[in-house]
Amino acid sequence: MWRATDLLAYLVTGGLVMLPLVLVSLMLWTLIFERLLLFRRLERGDPPLAELVRCWRAGLSLPPAAGLRSQLVRVLQAEAALPSALNRRLLDACALRLQAAIDRNLDQIRVLAAVAPLLGLLGTVTGMMATFDAIALFGSGNVRALAGGISEALITTQGGLLVSIPGVLASAVLNLRARRLQERLEETLVLFKRMV
Repeated sequence: MWRATDLLAYLVTGGLVMLPLVLVSLMLWTLIFERLLLFRRLERGDPPLAELVRCWRAGLSLPPAAGLRSQLVRVLQAEAALPSALNRRLLDACALRLQAAIDRNLDQIRVLAAVAPLLGLLGTVTGMMATFDAIALFGSGNVRALAGGISEALITTQGGLLVSIPGVLASAVLNLRARRLQERLEETLVLFKRMV
């Protein structure tokens, strides 16, 4: 079991590169959790499409849900007295706004997941430079002098991979969920544009 002192010693041994690596990790996971919460809200709060169509045709108000389809139909219900062409434009504008909300931060997550192993590689280089400096000062016989640089190189490489691998996997999962939400949005948009 890791304690806070063990974690701090691990970070200090990794050298200065561990600071930006920790910052990248915090930013990455903040964005990932923000996307997960939004996608969950958009997916879970959505009634089936048949229910939305029934409510629209009967003129009933929608149940209070924050789902993707519900938001689109609510906008349409609020302006239902407009001519058909204006209703279609209104649906398009709402769909563009929802599309932007779905896509937000996905590129940043991908970039941060790609930056982490590069920071780990930078730490590897600085650790090896420290090792070669120790060899120049003390010769290759002083193992203790060499251990600090080698340890820094390995820890930063490990840290970069520990941040990057789950980040890349989370990015793939989020992109898949975003694509499913986009398909759901497109399906709803096409159906209601035919109905207005």
